[in-house]
Amino acid sequence: MADDIRFALVALSAMFFVIDPIANVPIFLTITAPDSASARRRIALHAAVAAWLTLSIFTVAGGLIFQIFGISISAFKIAGGLMLLVMSLDMMRAQPSPTRTTAEEQGEARGRDDIAIFPLAIPMLAGPGAIATVAVLMSRAAGEPMRIAGVFVAVTLTCAIAWLLMRGAATIERFLPKTLLRAIERIMGLLLASVAIEFIASGIREMLRAP
Repeated sequence: MADDIRFALVALSAMFFVIDPIANVPIFLTITAPDSASARRRIALHAAVAAWLTLSIFTVAGGLIFQIFGISISAFKIAGGLMLLVMSLDMMRAQPSPTRTTAEEQGEARGRDDIAIFPLAIPMLAGPGAIATVAVLMSRAAGEPMRIAGVFVAVTLTCAIAWLLMRGAATIERFLPKTLLRAIERIMGLLLASVAIEFIASGIREMLRAP
């Protein structure tokens, strides 16, 4: 039981750091600038639900996808870890990571009717890094029901936090100075880098043990 709880905490911290709901607040405010408060709340809810569905699908079907494309989990761990490492470096420099969303995508989104799916849900929340993270976590769950449940709980809680932060984004921006937001993002980047190194090391160990 203690091991399952520790795994759940690791899963929650990994999902929270890679999705980084706090860093999404200023992007959300920029994209939804022309919208009313009620429209912002609706967009925030739709984006969080779409992100949760996307990550849940990859949580369930990640193994099948690997089989179809002939990808080993060790290779995916290394690739996912490298992607998380790149994201963490951008976070430590307090810069928007192009693996989440580019300036061109944000500009395009302003002209779209439904921005909750793109780019808010994908790729801002359920981006490549988040998808890689849930896939790796499921491989480490090793089919144990409690650990699988822990991954689902981590995804659900992180998406719920993202929804709450986006819903109250305008208020949060007024009370939190930019310097504090950047300091928090740098700390999250450092922690995410540690998670990324662990993923890469785990993948390398598995590759070396493979026949």
